Amino acid sequence: MQYGIDILLQQSAPWKQMKLAMVTNDAATTVTGEKSRAALLNNGFHLIKLFSPEHGIAVTGADGAFQNHTTDSLTGLPVISLYGEALAPAAEALKDIDAVLFDIPDVGCRYYTYLWTMTHVMEACAASNKPFVLLDRPNPTGALLHKAEGPMLDEEHCSSFIGRWNIPLKHCCTLGELAHYFAATRIPGLQLHVIKASGYQRHHIAGNDFPFVPTSPAIQDVHTAMLYPGTGLLEGVNICEARGTLSPFAMCGAPWMDKTALAAAIQALSLPGVQASPVSYTPAAGIYEGLQCHGVQWQVIDNASFNAVQTGLALLQTVHQLYPQHLQPRLYKTVANPSGAGHLDKLLGVYHAFELLQQKHSFDLNIQEQWMGTIGPYLLY
Repeated sequence: MQYGIDILLQQSAPWKQMKLAMVTNDAATTVTGEKSRAALLNNGFHLIKLFSPEHGIAVTGADGAFQNHTTDSLTGLPVISLYGEALAPAAEALKDIDAVLFDIPDVGCRYYTYLWTMTHVMEACAASNKPFVLLDRPNPTGALLHKAEGPMLDEEHCSSFIGRWNIPLKHCCTLGELAHYFAATRIPGLQLHVIKASGYQRHHIAGNDFPFVPTSPAIQDVHTAMLYPGTGLLEGVNICEARGTLSPFAMCGAPWMDKTALAAAIQALSLPGVQASPVSYTPAAGIYEGLQCHGVQWQVIDNASFNAVQTGLALLQTVHQLYPQHLQPRLYKTVANPSGAGHLDKLLGVYHAFELLQQKHSFDLNIQEQWMGTIGPYLLY
């Protein structure tokens, strides 16, 4: 297998003669593990500036935390933050370059922000008439479209930086495919070039078919990435998603839970491909920092049948059933949402999500046929 960056490095024209900017971070590497930006410079490409997304160029910034402009310690190049004062490059920052490269790994989840940084950069490139070159990569959790999960996004009420446009919560695409879709439907006039990965098939999974590189501080392995489209929903309520432990998004709990009762209630649901076992832990960060939490630890035992969003919603509904007086919405403050309000709506893409949860609403997760019809013309693999 080769990633888009590996294919680009084998090409000389036209990109080598251009002054280039690059949206990237330390998680973006060649197939041999060399950081993409260093590989470009080492191969004679004229890279003159970098842009970094949430978590910064070193992928060490805390979730939702302001990232400053900086200088890259690896290359010495200036780094303009796209998760600080602005979420998109200013026209001034694009004036002295000929094209923008984008190389950042995704995890296949709508509320992961790298995808939406991509859209803001695409819009900026279209406005400044600059080519946008997407170096594509595999989706680490797989790209079989029958595994996509809703809900779709209610753009009128729930559009935000963790979900701007109407796609499934688990989209089962590569960023190159989504870039083609957005260019065709949202960003007319963009000069888009997608350099495909080679040797990649939709059923490939990180860890089995290619290496997993940690994509952010809380997603350090592919097991966590698989769980994330479901357990990431916990950021919208007062359940600890286990940030501040060694197993974020793979454990969850609260001081007011009974771990044995919760694990038994979840196991009784017979959710496909996953097991929940009782656990207690004390997080070093987050809403229950320093307090002992009781809850469950998740283990994906069969990725082929596992449904992350179904699992996350089943957890929320079970907790509400067991602890209706305790479960509450959470304000989750970030650079992109300073008040933290409406976070569960934004994560799930559904207006009044918490109230619907209380009413035992059945959320529409089965969007595969609709999504295949929409995204089909833009698939690359």
